[in-house]
Amino acid sequence: MTVPAGLPTIEAWHRLAIEPPRALGETPVSGALRVEARDFMVEEHLGFEPDGGEAHRLLLVEKEGANTLFVARALAVRAGRPPGDVGFAGQKDRRAIARQWFSVPAARDTASFVGYTGDGFRVLGEHPHSRKLRRGALAGNRFRIRVRGLQGDAGAIGARIALIQASGVPNYFGTQRFGNDGANIGRVREWLESGRLPGGREPRAFLLSSARALAFNAVLGARVNANTWNRLLPGEVVNLSGSNSVFAADSPDEGLARRLKEGDLSPTGPLCGSGGILPGGEAARVEDAALLAVAPLPGLMGSVGLRAERRALVLRPAAFDHRLDADALEVEFELPRGGYATAVLREILDARIPESGGDS
Repeated sequence: MTVPAGLPTIEAWHRLAIEPPRALGETPVSGALRVEARDFMVEEHLGFEPDGGEAHRLLLVEKEGANTLFVARALAVRAGRPPGDVGFAGQKDRRAIARQWFSVPAARDTASFVGYTGDGFRVLGEHPHSRKLRRGALAGNRFRIRVRGLQGDAGAIGARIALIQASGVPNYFGTQRFGNDGANIGRVREWLESGRLPGGREPRAFLLSSARALAFNAVLGARVNANTWNRLLPGEVVNLSGSNSVFAADSPDEGLARRLKEGDLSPTGPLCGSGGILPGGEAARVEDAALLAVAPLPGLMGSVGLRAERRALVLRPAAFDHRLDADALEVEFELPRGGYATAVLREILDARIPESGGDS
């Protein structure tokens, strides 16, 4: 496999992935994010209660300075099981205080995990449950974020937040998806040049998820530029909010437009792969044109075994609250699974992250 002639530079791909256009335009405010771990707090909401089954234990873990895979491996050692037997719903940032759920197989001779601590984590609670916790098996996350050292027109923050509450934000994949400093984008290009995917399961999964996220952000960015990210185009594939259900809308009508405004549904973009439902008409033309910027990735996703899916273009924070305190902003909001808090923050202000440390 060789990189096609005329392919955009890796710098162009970085911009598509990490610096896509803002729906509200450039912000008049900037500040520092993650100065301290407690400046970024996230708590998972599973959306279901432990069922009391005997096969597994659901563990509520608080972690700081530890990534999710490290915690999962430590819990596996404690349980005397292979790492693959430990389940979790999603990965949380290392540079944060996060409360998230894990599952471990139950054994009668294993003592309670409550109070068990490791490097950067501790187990807060334990509940019997019948099934292993699977990726994506959560309703959403609650965030509390503090941005320090505000500079610029802090008086503009309230108006931007009001617009976000009314219309949502573009549902971009956040920078975490692309590795530290976008390193996974370089690995995607190495795959194109060599024709070889990484051998390990985790490196391969990270690379392919980054490639899909790059393609999605490219499509969403094109629609933000065209001011159609929160509109239904003819031929749109529409997502019902809070579900994985999608349907084609060849000729969107006033009823669908009203439901979009009310937050009941959203237009979608591609998680590239084989099969699946595809847009038609104007929606397809817009999507196909945007995907040219990341060719040949869309066509390769199916060849490596990925099934096509759709992802909502609109992300709607719930239970939004904010406070301005001298030169700091604190925000709280809830997002559905798959939503990135940084996609919300970047529409409010330009949040700089100190160079020391990093995510994931």
